[in-house]
Amino acid sequence: MYKRVILPLLFRFDAEQIHHFATSFLKISLAIPGFRWLARRFFTVDDPRLKREVFGISFPNPVGLAAGFDKNAEWVDELACLGFGFLEIGTVTPRPQPGNERPRLFRLKADKGLINRMGFNNEGAKAAAVRLRKRTSGPRLIIGGNIGKNKNTPNEQALDDYLACFHDLYDTVDYFVVNVSSPNTPGLRALQEKEPLMALLQRLQDENRRKPVAKPILLKIAPDLTDSQLDDIIEIVRTTRIAGIIATNTTISRDGLQTDAQTVEKMGAGGVSGAPLKHRSTEVIRYLCQQSGHAFPVIGVGGIATAEDALEKLRAGASLVQVYTGFIYEGPALAKRICKVLAEEVD
Repeated sequence: MYKRVILPLLFRFDAEQIHHFATSFLKISLAIPGFRWLARRFFTVDDPRLKREVFGISFPNPVGLAAGFDKNAEWVDELACLGFGFLEIGTVTPRPQPGNERPRLFRLKADKGLINRMGFNNEGAKAAAVRLRKRTSGPRLIIGGNIGKNKNTPNEQALDDYLACFHDLYDTVDYFVVNVSSPNTPGLRALQEKEPLMALLQRLQDENRRKPVAKPILLKIAPDLTDSQLDDIIEIVRTTRIAGIIATNTTISRDGLQTDAQTVEKMGAGGVSGAPLKHRSTEVIRYLCQQSGHAFPVIGVGGIATAEDALEKLRAGASLVQVYTGFIYEGPALAKRICKVLAEEVD
């Protein structure tokens, strides 16, 4: 019903407006007495075979919702009812910012993908932390905090922004993700270069170790890195001893799209997500795992719309997976469908 009736109806409207409408509808629906319990019963696969222990955290299942869907931690309790083992909020920045001008989110229907140039639109790390302290979903749901720098912060001062987000969110998240790979903040990807990235992660790790309990810090990388750059990433992870990698963010490539080239050109700049990213993200996962000798965990994200897509990432070496665009195209039961197959795969 979702793909035949609901999705075509939603796709008649602006992508960003529908995102807010759908999440608001979810919030209102689950506020009705008994509906939250019913949603959990219907969408959650509670099976001990799905549990994963990764970078010191026990995940009830390996399927998460990637950053970008709930930037401000507004719908954590509602999304917790849809069968995810973990949610990642953000990307958040120290100060609120509006992001790029609209329209900034576009559908590639023929490709089952999206183009976005949101630009880290968010209400700031402190606002997200306030909401997370009030959540009712309980400690069983693992929360990741995806952090970035403000658009008007020069790269030379980016460390201050990442440290501010780290301190603001420390008490409210289970792990951190350092986002230096979004293509939608000018100059941000320059921080992926070896020297600035090594310095940034080392400083965050130093600060992390001063806390009563150090929390896992992961790095989210772009799919557009060369093998040589991926080798540098492996060395950086080994040197700084961060917990792992999320592979991958959106791509700036437009290669192989089925959508008419003129239509894509009119959409303008931004990162491509969804099915067009699937094979490249899997290649990056496989390369990192093989070249490092599986020295650190990798969370696989990019083009996961079916259980087979998730299995492809896991077989390439990923320890966990995340969905985003596939969740939009396939509907709220996606995590459930993937988890059912993964549980059977264990046998």
